[in-house]
Amino acid sequence: MRPILPLAAAFTFLLACGLAPAQESRLPDIGSSAGEVISPAQQEEYGAMTLSQLRHYGYVLEDPLIDSWLKSMGGRLAANSEQPRQPFTFFMLRDRQINAFATLGGYIGVNAGLVLTARSEDEVAGVLSHEIAHVTQSHVLRAVERAKRDSVPILLAMLGAIAVAQASGGNSSDDATMAAVMSAQGLIAQRQIDYTRSNEAEADRIGIRTLSRTGYDPDGMASFFERMQAASRGNQGGDRDRAPDYLLTHPVTSLRITEARDRAAKLPKPVLASADTGTLSNNPLLPGSLRLPTAQARGATGQFDWARERLRALSANTPAAAIAEYDRIARGQGSGLNDAQRYGLAVAKLEAGQGKAAQADLTPLLQKHPGDLWLTLAIAEAEARSGNAAAAEARFETLIARMPNNRAVVLTYAKVLGERNTPATGKRAQAVLRPLLANSGDDPVFQQTFARASEIAGDPIRAGEAYAEAAYLNGRPEQALIQLNTLKKRPELDYYARARIDARIAAITPTVLELRRQGVKDEVLERGSRLKEDDRFDGPTTHLRSSPWME
Repeated sequence: MRPILPLAAAFTFLLACGLAPAQESRLPDIGSSAGEVISPAQQEEYGAMTLSQLRHYGYVLEDPLIDSWLKSMGGRLAANSEQPRQPFTFFMLRDRQINAFATLGGYIGVNAGLVLTARSEDEVAGVLSHEIAHVTQSHVLRAVERAKRDSVPILLAMLGAIAVAQASGGNSSDDATMAAVMSAQGLIAQRQIDYTRSNEAEADRIGIRTLSRTGYDPDGMASFFERMQAASRGNQGGDRDRAPDYLLTHPVTSLRITEARDRAAKLPKPVLASADTGTLSNNPLLPGSLRLPTAQARGATGQFDWARERLRALSANTPAAAIAEYDRIARGQGSGLNDAQRYGLAVAKLEAGQGKAAQADLTPLLQKHPGDLWLTLAIAEAEARSGNAAAAEARFETLIARMPNNRAVVLTYAKVLGERNTPATGKRAQAVLRPLLANSGDDPVFQQTFARASEIAGDPIRAGEAYAEAAYLNGRPEQALIQLNTLKKRPELDYYARARIDARIAAITPTVLELRRQGVKDEVLERGSRLKEDDRFDGPTTHLRSSPWME
C-alpha cells in the first residue's frame, strides 16, 4: 500500500479539474468546505493553500517580469469586472498544455502553453476575463459544492481499485493503479460537463463585456477560442471525426464561437492608434497632433511579445531545449527570428550560462528599443555573468534610482548581487530589497532572495526567518516550523526577533498539526528520517535542507 498516499494525492490533484469550469490543470485538492457556506476568508485560505501546493510540486513558473505583466493585465481586467472589489491573485504555470483555471478566493492560474498559443494580448485577456467571470458569478463556489457530492463515492471506489491493484504486485500493478485514477478522473469530468456548460455562456457574455471595458478588443475571446479548438484538434493527430478529449472539459463549439463574435460585434471597439505614428486616427474630438503609444491607446500593456518569448525560454525543459526550439522556429520562418524571438533566445542563452553570447544578441536589440526594461534587465544580467560587473552594476544602479519599488528591477539586481557572494554585495542587496519588505510577506521569491542576501551579509537571524517564510509559502510548513524552532535556539536573538519568531511558530503550528492529522507528511523530512533509521545518515540534514537553517 506504499503508493496509495501519493496516488490519492494524485487523484485529488485531478479532482480539482472538476471544481472550476475551463479547468484541466492537475491541482492538488487540499480539502474544502464544499456543501457548507464558505466564508470569503475560508475561500482565500483555500486559494492560498492551493497556490502553495502548486509551488510545492514545482508547477508554478515564478519570474518577476512575467509576473508583473500577468498581474498588470489581470488587475486591470478585475477592476473592470462585475465585482471590482473582489481580490484576485494571478499566477503562471510552466505547463505547456493550453489551459487556464480559477479556484476559490479569486486565484487564477494560466499555463505557459496558453500564452504561447495566443497571437495577441487581447486573446490572453479574453481567457482571463472569462475566468474572472467564473469567480465573480460564483460558478467556482457552486462547482465545489457539486464536486463534493459526486467525488466522495468515486474516491472510495478508486481507493478500493488501488488496493486490489497493489495486492496483485508486479509491474502491472502500477498500470492498474493509474487506470483506476484515470477512470475516476473521467467519471468526474463526465458528471461535471453539463454543469460546466451551463455556466460557460454567462462567463463568455460577462467576460467579453469586461474585456471591452478594459480597452481590449472584444473579439479577442472568440479568436482565441478558434485557436484553442484548432490546437486541440491538432493534438488528436488530425482525427476530426470524434470530439477531442480536451473539448470534453473545454466545450468550445462553433456555436459558442459564433455567439462570442456576435456579442463582441455589439460592443465598441477600442480606440486604435496608428501603428507607425501613434496618432489617435479615429477620434475627431482630439487634436491630430496628439500622440500616444499604441499599447496604451488599445488597453494592452505593450509587453505581450516580450512576455511570450521569455515564457518560451523559461518554460522549456532545459535551456538547451529552448535554444534548439528557437533554431527550429528560425528555420521554419525562413526569414529568421523577429526581435521578440531574438530576446527569447538571449534569455535561453542566459539560462544556459552563455553570458557573452546573450550580451552579443541583446546589444543590437537595446539599440533598436532604447530604454526598454525587459531588454535592459537582460543585458545587465548578461554583463554580470560575462565578467563585466562594473557595467552591470552601473546599469542596475541607474534602474534602481529610477524605479526603487519595481519588483522585477529589485529582485533581478538582488539576485545578481547574491551571485557575487561577498558581504558587501549582500548588504547592498539587503538595502535594495528593504523598500519592498513590508509588502512581500506572501512572496516566496522575495523571501528566498532576501534570505540569501541576509546570509551573505552576515545577518543569520533575518536570513533564517526569510528562509522559513519561503519554505512555508512554497508548501512546506513543517520545514518552516523546524527552521524557526532551530533559529529560536540561537543565543544572539534579541527580544524583538524572538517575538517575531514566536508569532510565526504560533501561526504555522496549527497547519502542520492538521496536515499530520490527515496523514500528509513532508517527503523530504520523511526521507531524512528513513536514512537515520537505516544508519545511513550522519550529521545534520545538509543534503536534504531547503535552507541552511534546518539543522
